Amino acid sequence: MTYEQFYGLKENPFGVTPDPRFFFSSKSHQDALAYLRYTLGERKGFAVVTGEVGVGKTTVVKRFVETLNGGVDLAVVLNPKLSFKQFLATVTRELGLAGAKGRNKAELLLDLKDFLVEARRRDRSVVLIVDEAQNLPASSLEEIRMLSNLEMETSKLLQIAFVGQPELSEMLNLKSLRQLRQRIPGICTIRPLSRDEVEQYVRTRLQKAGSAGAPEFLPDAFEEIFRYSSGIPRLINFVCDRSLLLGFVEEARSVDGRLVRAAVKDLEGIQEVLT
Repeated sequence: MTYEQFYGLKENPFGVTPDPRFFFSSKSHQDALAYLRYTLGERKGFAVVTGEVGVGKTTVVKRFVETLNGGVDLAVVLNPKLSFKQFLATVTRELGLAGAKGRNKAELLLDLKDFLVEARRRDRSVVLIVDEAQNLPASSLEEIRMLSNLEMETSKLLQIAFVGQPELSEMLNLKSLRQLRQRIPGICTIRPLSRDEVEQYVRTRLQKAGSAGAPEFLPDAFEEIFRYSSGIPRLINFVCDRSLLLGFVEEARSVDGRLVRAAVKDLEGIQEVLT
């Protein structure tokens, strides 16, 4: 028997893989989603979303992608530790352009430009999302800026979203990248959850996993969860998952502060071994 079966859950409520089905719309996450919809939907050219590790950036992006209609061509770059030529090849491949292999940078740029012009002729939008964008070399960021020169009279041909950790904001403020920064209408930062939002987050995920009232997290459990996680959703998932496992072992129908503290101790022990 698993703890999901013990507590009458249909699935694991605290998986760490980003799943838009479990999207929790905190004020900060709602703002980030609205920002992406507006900035990219209105063809402003660039959008930037930042946040600490585990705060839910990728989940927001996946939620945004789910809302795109059939009139959008999408390219997502997940590993941007690439030269600009490699980056271009990845983008063109994501957009379904054949023959990227063996082509030089100028040819790849021409292929992309032709694709963007044809997409606009058919009244389609082209969106490029770069995740973990803080890993992009500054030189590649500057060359990506040049892609924004591909535009029509009233709007950009390519909409670009950079998603990354706070270091991305620091990079964009480098003097060498000031021309790129000037083209970004604003940076949206996803904040950690507040104490009240942590409680809402846990209850929401349990409900979406099929909870009919069990397991119950007691007030002192939420205090310990917030203390450990500082409102970072990924850490909330870690500690809640471990707490439920310990509760299952003890056949406890509710999770209190003692169980959460035991879970934290286990997690910190695991982290020490890993490091």
